[in-house]
Amino acid sequence: MTLKRELCYIGLGSNLGDSTDTLGSAIEAIKTIQSIEQFQVSSYYQSKPHGPQDQPDYINAVASFIINLAPEALLDSLQAVENSHGRVRSGEQWTARTLDLDILLYGDHEIDTERLKVPHPWMKQREFVLYPLYEIAPDLSLPDGSLLKEYLTQVSADTLKRLKASR
Repeated sequence: MTLKRELCYIGLGSNLGDSTDTLGSAIEAIKTIQSIEQFQVSSYYQSKPHGPQDQPDYINAVASFIINLAPEALLDSLQAVENSHGRVRSGEQWTARTLDLDILLYGDHEIDTERLKVPHPWMKQREFVLYPLYEIAPDLSLPDGSLLKEYLTQVSADTLKRLKASR
């Protein structure tokens, strides 16, 4: 992939500790990643966890930015932010975590490597991704040519609660 400026979208989530403060701190850390420009972030949303329900609700948001950094280099930078916020990787899926940062979209690229799958494989089924993403990019067209707004009718926002605008 030839490196050029790309519009990226990432999902942010936390359900351990003070999740609102964690997201705010993570946003400030992400803004310092090399070559990030035009940073924008959605409101925060509270959502029920996917998977085991014996964990706290999540606080989620979606951010967008322009970047001139290879996708896996961006992944490395985001994982460094997660680690600096106490992220522990147990190998289990859908567990509680201090911070989860997922690359949702990287330009119009479709990426399928051992470390990275973009578009994010479950983003079209997750209300805590679709609604914040729609808030900041209502006319977004996905790499497969579908429109983001088409997926809003396929997921219920009944358990999603918009909390406040982010910092």
